[in-house]
Amino acid sequence: MDTMTRMVSSRPVVIFSRSSCSMCHTIKSLLLEFGVNPAVYELDEITKGPEIEQALLRLGRNPVVPAVFIGGQFVGGANEIITLHLQRSLQPMLRNAGALWV
Repeated sequence: MDTMTRMVSSRPVVIFSRSSCSMCHTIKSLLLEFGVNPAVYELDEITKGPEIEQALLRLGRNPVVPAVFIGGQFVGGANEIITLHLQRSLQPMLRNAGALWV
């Protein structure tokens, strides 16, 4: 959990993903379209992947990925991010975290 906490606090937006996950790709694409430059950690490609996956499971993530953190806070997965976007709440949240300049 300590490793994950350090990773999450390193950037305004952090995404834990798997390289083969289509919903992860969708969320990354959405954020990139906004001009966000998230830190993306592919759990199937990093050494601490299984440890981080266990920490995400303890947070109640099922499915584990995508797991999106904005401003150091866990926001949720694909459903939550898409819902925030449709409610027009995602951009203000990203702006408040310093992930958007406009």
